[in-house]
Parts: sequence; structure tokens; C-alpha cells
Amino acid sequence: MRPLIRTARCCLLRARVRAMATLPMAPPAAAAAAAISSSSSTRPIFSSSRPNRILLARFFPAALAPAGARGLRTSVAAAAAAVEVGGVKIARDDVVKEDDPTNNVPDSIFSKIGLQLHRRDNHPLGILKNTIYDYFDKNFAGQFDKFDDLCPLVSVKQNFDDVLVPADHVSRSYNDTYYVDSQTVLRCHTSAHQAELLRDGHTHFLVTGDVYRRDSIDSTHYPVFHQMEGFRVFSPDDWSGSGMDGTAYAAADLKKTLEGLARHLFGAVEMRWVDTYFPFTNPSFELEIYFQDDWLEVLGCGVTEQEILKRNGRTDHVAWAFGLGLERLAMVLFDIPDIRLFWSNDKRFTSQFSEGKLGVKFKPFSKFPPCYKDMSFWINDAFTENNLCEVVRGIAGDLVEEVKLIDNFTNKKGMTSHCYRIAYRSMERSLTDEEINSLQLNVRETVKNKLNVELR
Repeated sequence: MRPLIRTARCCLLRARVRAMATLPMAPPAAAAAAAISSSSSTRPIFSSSRPNRILLARFFPAALAPAGARGLRTSVAAAAAAVEVGGVKIARDDVVKEDDPTNNVPDSIFSKIGLQLHRRDNHPLGILKNTIYDYFDKNFAGQFDKFDDLCPLVSVKQNFDDVLVPADHVSRSYNDTYYVDSQTVLRCHTSAHQAELLRDGHTHFLVTGDVYRRDSIDSTHYPVFHQMEGFRVFSPDDWSGSGMDGTAYAAADLKKTLEGLARHLFGAVEMRWVDTYFPFTNPSFELEIYFQDDWLEVLGCGVTEQEILKRNGRTDHVAWAFGLGLERLAMVLFDIPDIRLFWSNDKRFTSQFSEGKLGVKFKPFSKFPPCYKDMSFWINDAFTENNLCEVVRGIAGDLVEEVKLIDNFTNKKGMTSHCYRIAYRSMERSLTDEEINSLQLNVRETVKNKLNVELR
């Protein structure tokens, strides 16, 4: 573990985060170790410039100050490594803190902050977002406030406590979540902004943004993806004449709204509602549609827990909320086979999509062969597959297509061995044996040294 040495900039950022809310203490060493070794699990899912600037100012006050007032905090190196979110510069040192042992954000993740694929009108994610906007503008003219440029750095309280995620929930672990420090994370879901927007007086809103989760490597999983959160509050006057209580009224309105959205995106499709569980809604549902001869989960939703409304000044109200993954729907609507393609700058990909044209079918432009490399090692108690995937992705980037466990066994001494097959493939060119061998050698050495496993 690295020594805990904080720069003035880091301390300033932490002080501002603490000022936003009362936050939990850093986990003790034993709890942190347990969190790091926990397994992956299902996670909770689910522009106005002024509110966004206020949110960003709380995290990065130096970025909004005059240049002369920032002193040593704006070195040439820091400026060169900065990215922009909502007009505010975020330096690498704000996110990748090499001197903080609770930080697990690699440079590969920092490099994605500020790209905001959902704000590109001719990108599949931007096209889908705007199509959903069109539906709400048509059916709820002027009612829903839209936010798509909120800062992805949030407090642990915002990300978990404010949406009632239990203290022992596995999603809080260092294995699942990117921690900037013990009290700050890269948001795991757009629901992290729900409480603050309610406190700011918003009752109907859509929040779209990039979200971050440590995850496996395959064609449908990526550590950065994009979500949209919808939220609507009702007052007692809204349901008083309906013959229903507030919860039943909100649930009925929610289902009607989302069935209309599904038809807007997919046409006249068969739908079904499935009861489920989320920490922040009750009752909770998933909407599935019958599409291309199979049932497809479209989104998760439900009636907001009363405790969330009570904490944020809406004691006598009810509300509904939904959350959907833009990549998941875009892959279906545009026939995009690999989630890595969303990040491609290859014109053979980007030129296929145009603003306002939903559902244009992607035409594959390459069929370069994969290269498979196997790696076997004896694992230790702290080993997790997510940690392995972070190492592989940190070295190979988007050249790694899949990491798959193909064999495991435990010997008579109680030692467990795993064998993983790593698939390397570029979507833009053929890879050479020399570069693949070099990558694999680097992966083996880094896995051995960083994860403390014994190679076989």
C-alpha cells in the first residue's frame, strides 16, 4: 500500500466534499480488505447550466477562481492533464491519487472523463438520448428539466446513502466501485444526483451521464457506460380525485409513461412487467419487451421510497423513478455487436450515424481475427476477477475483447488454480504476433506482481 500523503489540492477537494454532507468514515483496514475481496453483484441502477456550475464549484472551486488565485495548484503539467466537464477543468490529480491507498482509479478510466458520448448528436448514444427527450417534450411539454452535464465525482453519501443503499451492500466495495478517496467516488449511477436535485426544487427531471463500475470484460460490459434517470413527483392534489392512494396512482402513471416510451423507441411491441427489488423504490418493476424473437429487459423503475422524499422536503408527496442504460438499448436498436465500438473514432463507424436517425443498422467494417492467450495461476484470498480485468484493461486497453475463466480446480493442499483465456482483437486492424506477445508478457508480469498470485 502507498503512504497516505495528500497535496494541498487533494485536501481542498476533500474539504469541499465534506462540506456538502455528513459522510461516513474511511473503512478500517479489515473492512477495506473484505470489500476488496468481495465478488461482483447486481448494482442499483437506475441543461440547466447554473445548477450544474454550482455542483462543480463545490468539487473544483479552484477551476472557477481567477487564474492568479490558484497559485501552485495550476502547474503546466496539471493543466496538460486536465479534462473539461461543464466548462470546468478537472486535473488528473483530482481523480488519480497515487499517494492515497484508498484510490483505485486508473489512468484508463480518467481518460474517459469529459468525453460525454451522450452529448454528441450524431453518436448512437446522443441520438437515443435526444429521441427520449423528444418523447418527454411531446407528452409532457415543458415539465421535465434536463441535466446531461453534471460532474461524475460524487460523495459516498450521494452515491449510496441518499438512495438508501445498505451499508453492507456489495456495490459499496472497492471491487465494484471506483473510489477517488475514502469519501468520494466516480458515480455508479445517475441516481447519485437525485437527492440534490430534489432539494433544489426540481420535481420532474431527466439526468443523463457517464457512470463508472469495475466490471468484467466481454462484448456487453465496459467500465464506463451511460445512463438516464427519470424522476417525477406528485402532490396530494394530483391523486385526490382518482380513487387510488398515492402509491397506486404513481405506479399507474409510471407504467403508462414507460409503455409509451417503449413504443416510441421500438414500435408496436409486446410488453410485460416483472416485479423486482431496488433499495430506493417500492414497489419496483422491470419492463421487458418482446423484440427479435426474445424478451429484452428495457429498464428498471418503481415508486420512490418515502424516506427519500421525506429527507428532501417532500413529506406528503409520492414519486416515481426509472433508470435505463443507453448502451444496452443502443446495441439493440442500431445492431452494434460490441460495446467497445461506442468509443471508436474510426470514421467507418462514426460516419454511419446521423443526428435524429434512430435505428440505422450498423454495417460491420472489419472481421479481423482474435488472438487467444491463456494464463494460469494459483489465486490468493484477496483475488477477484474484477481486479484481474482492471490489470488486463490497463495494459491492453480496448484491444482486449474478453477475459474468460475456462478452468479452475483445487488441489489436495487446498490451493486453487484459475485459468483465464484472454481474447485480443482490434476492430480496426490486424494485430501482429509481436505486439500480442509483448502485451501478454506484460499482463503476466503485472498480474503476478500486482495481484500477488503465483503463475503456473
